[in-house]
Amino acid sequence: MAEKEKLIVVPWDFTPVADNALAHAVKISRMVKNDICLLHIVDDKIKPAAEGEKKSLLKAVAEENAKKYNLVIISAIARGTIFNAIGNYVNQKGIDDEDKKDINLVVMGTHGMKGMQKLTGSWALKVIVKSTVPFIVVQDPPVDQEKYHNIVFPMDYRKENKEKTKMAIFMGKYFESKMNILVTTATDANLIKKTKINLNFAIKYLIQNNIEYQIHEVPRGNFAEQTLDFAQKINADLILIVTTKNITFADYMVGASEQYIIANSSKIPVCCVNPKASFANTSQFMGGWGS
Repeated sequence: MAEKEKLIVVPWDFTPVADNALAHAVKISRMVKNDICLLHIVDDKIKPAAEGEKKSLLKAVAEENAKKYNLVIISAIARGTIFNAIGNYVNQKGIDDEDKKDINLVVMGTHGMKGMQKLTGSWALKVIVKSTVPFIVVQDPPVDQEKYHNIVFPMDYRKENKEKTKMAIFMGKYFESKMNILVTTATDANLIKKTKINLNFAIKYLIQNNIEYQIHEVPRGNFAEQTLDFAQKINADLILIVTTKNITFADYMVGASEQYIIANSSKIPVCCVNPKASFANTSQFMGGWGS
């Protein structure tokens, strides 16, 4: 059976940050040979005529960019709010009944945390946690069309960290990326043990897939801040994180560490992997990305 084609989704709101996200998606598409879909969200109560106008406008934008970049770029409309419609759409893993394509990745633009978002949390995180598909969140256009060579891979004691390994292998295989694994010291023996288990797990599968890596230790402190400081220091192309499992409203109010990283002032792209309800069998890591 032929492998199902893959698709990169770009949430599209007709703003410059959406253009920036598309530029990153184009960069990735050329390396992984995926098509691109511009996804625009409309209100549930939109009138048919207004929805038709949006579809026509979006289709024209997709066609214009397809010619510009010489890539297959299609368009789609979904109903709802950005906080649920994007996740619902990508979790369907298909465009329509006749032409299904697995969605490999979402590349989304964001303005970072501004104004009231500093109090209520980054809206980007609220979108991301609804998806089973990894997100790459960007603020600026790519500085070049080169591969993501230098990736920061923060590692702590949470078992969900293992789920980043699949994405690390994908990036390593397609982008020849080096994984800069960042670990921090701890005083609690149990946390140290859990971190070492996660670290050994990641190293095992990185080695088996011939992915270059280096381990860097940082002293105890605010791990999110340390991650960003380190990423700046090595001029990282990307930061790879796992989101908080079962995130709550309280996390948005106090600021989950990942929203601090997503909205980083250095504007480094951030790849976010959501933890699944139950961690998949480790055999999936042997072949890299996809089943």
